[in-house]
Amino acid sequence: MIGFALTGSFCTISKALEIMNILVLRGYDILPIMSENVYNTDTRFASFEEVRKKAIEISGREIVHTITEAEPLGPKIKLDAMVVCPCTGNTLSKIANGITDTSVTMATKAHLRNNNPLLICLASNDALSANLKNIATLMSRKNVYFTPMHQDDPVNKPHSLVAEFELVANSLELALEGKQNPRIFI
Repeated sequence: MIGFALTGSFCTISKALEIMNILVLRGYDILPIMSENVYNTDTRFASFEEVRKKAIEISGREIVHTITEAEPLGPKIKLDAMVVCPCTGNTLSKIANGITDTSVTMATKAHLRNNNPLLICLASNDALSANLKNIATLMSRKNVYFTPMHQDDPVNKPHSLVAEFELVANSLELALEGKQNPRIFI
C-alpha cells in the first residue's frame, strides 16, 4: 500500500489527484492522507468536499486526516512507500526538522520508522530561499526521495519550485528500488 498525502498547495491539488488516479490505474493500492487544511478548506480552486470526494472515489478508501489516525502508519500499518504530493514548503520544513503537528507530518514520521521510501513532490514559493536548507537536509536523509522539479515562473516567483507531476509515477518506481531520480532539477 502507498500512502498519498496532500498538503495545502491548493493550486496543484487537481494535478495531485490526477497523479493519485494514475497510480491506481498502474495497480497501486492507495491510502489517501490529507493535511487538516486540505481536508477542511474551501478555496478558489475547489471546495474541500470536492477534494475529499475525488480522493475517496480514486482510492476506494477513507481519508486519514488527523494526527491520531496517522500515528499507526508506522508501527501498525506498514506502507510500502509514502508520497507527499503536493508538499508545501511548510510541510517540507516540518519533515526536515522532525516536527509532527499535522496529520501529514505524523504520517511521514511514523512511516519513516520502517525505512521505507518517502517521495516528496514539492510545490513551494520559498523553495530557493527559506526552504533551500530543508531541501538539502532531506536530500541527505536515507529513504527520502524527490520528484524532479523546476522553477515554474523564474521572473515573477524567483524562489519557487514545483515538482514535475508527470514524473511522480516514475520517481515512485525508482524510490521503491532505493534510487533517486537522477534529474532532480529540470
